[in-house]
Amino acid sequence: MEAQDYLPLTETSFFILLSLATTPKHGYGIIKDVELMSTGRVVLAAGTLYTALRRMLEDGWIERLEDENPNQERRERKLYRLSDLGRQIFQLETKRLQSMVHLTRTSLNERQ
Repeated sequence: MEAQDYLPLTETSFFILLSLATTPKHGYGIIKDVELMSTGRVVLAAGTLYTALRRMLEDGWIERLEDENPNQERRERKLYRLSDLGRQIFQLETKRLQSMVHLTRTSLNERQ
């Protein structure tokens, strides 16, 4: 499939990709990042997140990395980052959303 075939994204998928757009993160980091970015409007349960991450891994949107700083007191944590396909999907969705906002502003300004 091509990147544009995955559009539009669900809000959950968009926020997960946004969270991973700048730096790899662990699952808990993604949960906290999404909650912060959405100002508490989107709160991901662990089951929801890991179901989404599993699908994104299978579809090639993200990649799993080895944790370079494992903590021996806890179980191994997995790091995730965007793949090239995931980055393309995120960029296309961002452009799609920006064009919708532009169209909305233009339309509203014409009606005033």
